Amino acid sequence: MGKTMMGRAMRGATVAAGAAVVFTVMAAVPAGAAEGGVSFTRVTVNGGKPIVIGTTNEVVVPASFRMTTKLKYDFGPTVFPYRGHPNTSDSLYSSVITSDCKVVDKANGVCDFKEWLYIDPRHVDFGNEYAGTWKTAAQVFLAGDAYDTDDENLPLQVQRATRVTVNASPEPVAAGKTITVTGRVERANWDTHTYQGYAGRTVSLQFKAAGATSYTTVKKATSSSTGGLKTTVKATKSGTWRWTYYGNSTSGAKSSTGDSVAVQ
Repeated sequence: MGKTMMGRAMRGATVAAGAAVVFTVMAAVPAGAAEGGVSFTRVTVNGGKPIVIGTTNEVVVPASFRMTTKLKYDFGPTVFPYRGHPNTSDSLYSSVITSDCKVVDKANGVCDFKEWLYIDPRHVDFGNEYAGTWKTAAQVFLAGDAYDTDDENLPLQVQRATRVTVNASPEPVAAGKTITVTGRVERANWDTHTYQGYAGRTVSLQFKAAGATSYTTVKKATSSSTGGLKTTVKATKSGTWRWTYYGNSTSGAKSSTGDSVAVQ
């Protein structure tokens, strides 16, 4: 079996911070390829947004789905990220809470569920290789040690968190003079549980004029080997400067806080 962080569903349970429950993973397979008699629909995970994870804090990922079955079940149901081949798959969560059934159609066994997946970057198996695209599985354990596990054909993006800082100087500055804007872009390293400089990233320098409600990109810069950012601009009006990194398939998007500069 593949490396796993999988924890079985705990209905109505409370999960402590940092909890890690590890069980053998059942491989997710196409609908109907397991015991059958169960269908999952209306599956959403994290509102369709990427799952962005830092270095220490456990992340809670909301999910919801509808299950239809007339079969009796002992455990679950649940949905969760997985990847791999039918017989060797990884699943990505340390524990999960699933709500009780909200009955939609009792005669036909239709229930809606809410769920909360807990992903702990401090888990012993968690590492940088987990960043990237995952699939979504839905699973329920049926009476008599049977189970149904389906691939929901729903890709999930799991990303390493980024941090961005900014400093604009001098403050204040005379009109027409040069403003130097520096900063740093860092990315979570899940192997070392630290943030490290993220080299070679294209990062946007953005400006919001005093009284304005939104930022505009002024220029772009590439981060140094240590993640450093530096550029210069002419001072024309008072406002706030920030750096924005728009992310990639394995790294989350992030903007720095704003640094205000008064132009005199």
